[in-house]
Amino acid sequence: MKREILVNASPRETRVAIMEDGQLVELLVDRPDARRMVGDVYLGKVEAVLPGIQAAFVNIGTEKSAFLHAADVVVENEQVSDDEEEEDDADEQAGGGGGRRGRREVRPIQDLLKRGQDILVQITKEPISTKGPRVTAQVSLAGRFLVYMPFASKVGVSRKIDERSERQRLRAMVGEMLPDDAGGVIVRTVSEDATKETFERELNTLMNNWKRIKRKTQFLRAPAMVHRETNVTRGLVRDLFSAKVERVLVDSKQVFNEITEYLQGIAPDLVERVKLYEDTVPLFDREEIETEIRDLFKRRCDLPSGGYIIIEQTEALVSIDVNSGRYTGKRDPEKTIFKTNTEAAREIARQLRLRDVGGIIVCDFIDMESQGNRDKVLHELRTHLGRDRARTKAFAVSDLGLIEMTRQRVRQSHYQSMTEACPTCSGSGRVFTPETIVRRTERAVRRMAAEGRREPVTLRLHPEVALHVLEQEHDFVKRLEKMAGFALDLRDDPLLKPDEIKLVMRGAQRDVTQQYALA
Repeated sequence: MKREILVNASPRETRVAIMEDGQLVELLVDRPDARRMVGDVYLGKVEAVLPGIQAAFVNIGTEKSAFLHAADVVVENEQVSDDEEEEDDADEQAGGGGGRRGRREVRPIQDLLKRGQDILVQITKEPISTKGPRVTAQVSLAGRFLVYMPFASKVGVSRKIDERSERQRLRAMVGEMLPDDAGGVIVRTVSEDATKETFERELNTLMNNWKRIKRKTQFLRAPAMVHRETNVTRGLVRDLFSAKVERVLVDSKQVFNEITEYLQGIAPDLVERVKLYEDTVPLFDREEIETEIRDLFKRRCDLPSGGYIIIEQTEALVSIDVNSGRYTGKRDPEKTIFKTNTEAAREIARQLRLRDVGGIIVCDFIDMESQGNRDKVLHELRTHLGRDRARTKAFAVSDLGLIEMTRQRVRQSHYQSMTEACPTCSGSGRVFTPETIVRRTERAVRRMAAEGRREPVTLRLHPEVALHVLEQEHDFVKRLEKMAGFALDLRDDPLLKPDEIKLVMRGAQRDVTQQYALA
């Protein structure tokens, strides 16, 4: 598989595109007003301790207080050991509480924290929708080859290193150099070819960073940031750039210099794979990435054979529907459906990465009679999900023919972060029809008449609704005046939303819409 990383940088925005076999599979966007927070370490102050949900809210200086669960609190003089043999998530979210923390008995939150107490925490999930960030006191610091965890007590190895003998070798090598009571370490996937000297150098750097963080907290007053995770470009180079990446193409001289300088210290053999893009045609235009970015927010994604999928994001979950579209095959319906579902499985895995969608996802594939075909489609989906840096889990096809899955969510999707709700439909994607608005106006006038009002009223409607009245209900005003017993004047107002009305008392020019236009 050919993998490339393209970086488009400007003073106000950095965009990173990850390409696999010439196809865009992942997009990262970093802006000064919405920078990435996962991995940042803060000195926070406990605002509230809630035994009912075994959690606390911590003020770290963000708009909304951070959520801290009892399981993520560090217990004094107690180190966490891992029950699992290997760690499998160090590479997906390194630097943000990366690595499973193992199992231990969780003490009641009220015994661990008190209101007003200072506590060192690290962001593991950014604010999403109405929720504040999620944090952990189990801090972890990510390097290129290792993730250092001061409050753990074991060496784990990424599960993506397949050979058991190699995992054992790496675990033994790193375990020998880890001082007693110094914490725990996860060995990352790119470490297969790393030397002992490389591990020692990085481990010392990470341990010194932890000492610096602890020293810094002594001079700060909560809430305050203590440590900022590296920027998106450097973080991506650290976490993803390996011999499996053919090249990194950068269109900014400054960012190019930053990357090459960083690589000189951690992987000098990869420097020659970083190229500066100097063509006059914008990088993302030449690679036809801009078109794909615009399509990120469409509900419909077309499949090669003519079928398509519909992606709907809601507050609770993401639903994905597979349709055969214009693809009808030749003779065998089951074969046609299987081909469409297989293509859909590949595209669904790509779209989830590309849109950075997380949480609960329900996929409604086209019904298949053959259990063998169902299993093949599920296998295809899981295979392509395996390329995802975020943790995913896809369950077997349910009795209703649905595949339910989850994808790790640590920040808002591109849909949430790069778009906002329409001021007309408030995000529903629908507005009331002109007929509905006219009936609503009629009910409002009836309410005014019921109160005995006799002052003339001006009815202001959106031009499309006013046109509907003129063309479809030309006697509307006269009929309503006869019923109400007072004069009505109909006006179109282009400043109104399509489903908005305004009732104005003509004499006093007083807006009484809120009083009478209830529904």
